[in-house]
Amino acid sequence: MDWNEIKVSIPCENTDEATAICQMTVPYGVYIEDYSDLETEAPKIAHIDLIDEELLKKDKSTSIIHIYIEPDINPSEAVSFLKERFESLNIKHQIEVVSTREEDWATAWKKYYHPTKVGQRLVVCPTWEEYTPADGEVVMMLDPGMAFGTGTHDTTRLCMQLLEEHVNSDTLMLDIGTGSGILSVAAALLGAKHCVGCDIDPLAVRTAGENAQLNKVENVTEFVCGDLAEKIDGTFDTICANIVADVIIRLSPDIPSLLKEDGVFIASGIIDERADDVIAALDKIGFECTDRRDSGGWVALCAKRKAE
Repeated sequence: MDWNEIKVSIPCENTDEATAICQMTVPYGVYIEDYSDLETEAPKIAHIDLIDEELLKKDKSTSIIHIYIEPDINPSEAVSFLKERFESLNIKHQIEVVSTREEDWATAWKKYYHPTKVGQRLVVCPTWEEYTPADGEVVMMLDPGMAFGTGTHDTTRLCMQLLEEHVNSDTLMLDIGTGSGILSVAAALLGAKHCVGCDIDPLAVRTAGENAQLNKVENVTEFVCGDLAEKIDGTFDTICANIVADVIIRLSPDIPSLLKEDGVFIASGIIDERADDVIAALDKIGFECTDRRDSGGWVALCAKRKAE
């Protein structure tokens, strides 16, 4: 059965913002072609020394976002929505609609995911790949599907690097806005005693549970659907919030009551321009930043209570 594929071409610097807009048009995600950092990132991801000449010739200034529309849905509504949003934000764009076979797009995105080492120990591996861990490595298996990535985005990777430093066998961990559950699963694989993930999206909670089962950590993970203040009790050694700056700022007053006296709060999903705003919000609740990690224009912060 033929589906409609919407191809959105935009400048690479607008990829994140444009992707967020494109994801509003479908419930199952999109995939992105972005060759801007091909020559530096491909060897890290695929562990190769040579890159195909055809790939090297790809346009490195433009990203292409692929959206797939079901056969019984007219794509014109999505196209109109995209044009209106892009024009309102002054994002240069070209939109093309083509027909594609379902079996072609259903697996096309898989070629972009490979085993990736995200920290000193953690390796994220899609389920269709094989990976033999080196001594000390911890492998997280994920089946990304069309709904979420494999943890290689800067914000998630920075969080997992910080978790490697702060998780041990006694750690009770809270993951705010758990999404796919990747941070909770990562903490569990690193040896945490118990991990709780909270999200307002029922689909995210279900997906998180499936990922925990896939990695055989369902006995030390728990995922709840609902508002943080209503659903979470107790205190934790480590709290993670890989969301966005505004939500972190809004939730920050709840952190002191949920975090143990010597606990750490890891906040990510922060664009570098908003890092100072988050730091100021943490200062208001009596916290100070003890570590800051930057990557690709994104920031992750690690904070503790100020010493009295």
